[in-house]
Amino acid sequence: MTQPLRLLVSDMTWSSIQTDVYQALAGHAIDRITVDEVLTGHKVADIAFISRDVTGMSTKFVIEPETQRFYDALSQSPDLRWLHVHSAGADRQIYLDLMARGVTVSTASGANARAVAQTALAGLLALARKLPQLMKAQRDHEWLPLLKTGLPEDLDGQTAVIVGWGPIAQMIGEVLHLLGVRIVVVRRSSAEVSIAEQVVTFDKISDVLPSADWLVLACPLNAQTHHLVNDVALSAIKPGAAIVNIARGTVIDEPAMIQALKDGRLSGAFLDVFAQEPLPSDSALWDLPNVIATPHTAGSSQGMYRRMEQTFTDNLARYLQSKPLHNVASSTD
Repeated sequence: MTQPLRLLVSDMTWSSIQTDVYQALAGHAIDRITVDEVLTGHKVADIAFISRDVTGMSTKFVIEPETQRFYDALSQSPDLRWLHVHSAGADRQIYLDLMARGVTVSTASGANARAVAQTALAGLLALARKLPQLMKAQRDHEWLPLLKTGLPEDLDGQTAVIVGWGPIAQMIGEVLHLLGVRIVVVRRSSAEVSIAEQVVTFDKISDVLPSADWLVLACPLNAQTHHLVNDVALSAIKPGAAIVNIARGTVIDEPAMIQALKDGRLSGAFLDVFAQEPLPSDSALWDLPNVIATPHTAGSSQGMYRRMEQTFTDNLARYLQSKPLHNVASSTD
């Protein structure tokens, strides 16, 4: 008799996905195991799902105790062959360590693409329409029409340089294109994109930055994109451009960006991700009047848990049928 597949998953998520898991099994047997069973040496996992409730309030930099216990259980499962994670990115150290060990890691890329894209567009439009300035006037009980303080430029006819071309970037690009914004794409390949007037590879980003009214970062973090937006890039960017970052904090050289925001090279920034999270209380980004800073929450919505869970159960069915998994990560992504 074939040994049941040993699945490590949280209590909360197991209660939510149990029915879908049994439907995906198609005759296979499964043994759902817990973190405690692994940590006490009673069982090990073959496959695992890190759901959103597992990571909780943890970040790459600050790991909560309950999250660490799950990570320890993964590390102590020598038979682990596949890990699915709720996020679109797989750049946490535990994932990199497991990939180095030969574990297949897949992600929920695309599960929250609409929410992230909507958040990025909300931030961009808020900056374009000078909402931070108008909201400050509201708090100060001042009547300051834009006719008095300076009219914003029309969005249509401007250029957005979008870095990355995954599901999130594509949605952002499609909406901006409909609003009359010229689209330039920066990605691994220079292959044509239907709505883009120009496509360049990452190493050519400085060639297109002089035309950028908006620099939208929606790329994975890897060796090629780490500090892609550095002082050299910021020196090349069109004066008065603004940045939208819903990728990873260290895609940007943060001190260089802060200086560019202070000296006016950049007119503003919408930032959902940071070099260190939580954002330190003494960071200048909290108080810069031309910055909207949100706490890595772009993908949050009431339906996110179910969408993330569905990516796991869909991949589980593929795994059991020996089909290629969706969204397999690599250490170079």
